[in-house]
Amino acid sequence: MAATKSSVVPGFGPTLGFTLFALGLIVLMPLAALFLRASGMGWQQFVQAAFSPRVMSAYALSFGGALAAAAFNAVAGLLLAWVLVRYRFPGRRLMDAMVDLPFALPTAVAGIALTTLYAPKGMLGGLLAGLGVKVAFTPLGVMVAMVFIGLPFVVRTVEPVLQDIDADWEEAALSLGANRLQVFLRIILPSILPALVTGFALAFARALGEYGSVIFIAGNIPGVSEIAPLLIVTKLEQYDYAGATAIAAVMLVVSFILLLIINTVQKWQRRLYQ
Repeated sequence: MAATKSSVVPGFGPTLGFTLFALGLIVLMPLAALFLRASGMGWQQFVQAAFSPRVMSAYALSFGGALAAAAFNAVAGLLLAWVLVRYRFPGRRLMDAMVDLPFALPTAVAGIALTTLYAPKGMLGGLLAGLGVKVAFTPLGVMVAMVFIGLPFVVRTVEPVLQDIDADWEEAALSLGANRLQVFLRIILPSILPALVTGFALAFARALGEYGSVIFIAGNIPGVSEIAPLLIVTKLEQYDYAGATAIAAVMLVVSFILLLIINTVQKWQRRLYQ
């Protein structure tokens, strides 16, 4: 009889059981309750609640704004992480600490601050208004808030990977005749791309579910600057639990599909560059 192979990690069985129990209790049960509540609605009632013109407009702003903000953060976050890792300058530590400010700042405070700054009579809003650009109480203001709360996710995800890249590889490539763009595209980018995609996914998920910092600067105009999370809260305040559940179920399914696609692309990239 072959000897039973012992587990490398002691206590694997109990820890796995506890993990599955916690996952089911904290994540799966609330989601299951949401879908059960939505399934109790008739199909026609569900379609009317989840796909009315007002709700579709809120979906477009929430998902479109979150994707646009995450894409902007992917570029800006990469540049900011590059500066923090590769250069030493006065005020670097202060800048590094400010990156984490959206993590610690209450979302309502962030929303009020952004609204004050970008309002038509605000410091930046007044300057932009002179150029014909209105930020506060528009979809652009929603994306500004989403960028603000999502930027740290990209920076903190990419920064450790940049720190681990050996500068000798870049110097060797330059000495062999490669220009700086080729060094970035063929050496640096393949190394940081999985982390960059992860940061993009985290920033997207954070922006999609954001509520507090967005509603202040959005203006919450139905069909214009109203986000889906606000519409869910509005339905709940009106005791329309079925409508709120239907919208939440659609957001959950679409969010899961988008995140699954992003994770699949990330795994494909890791296999491609291994």
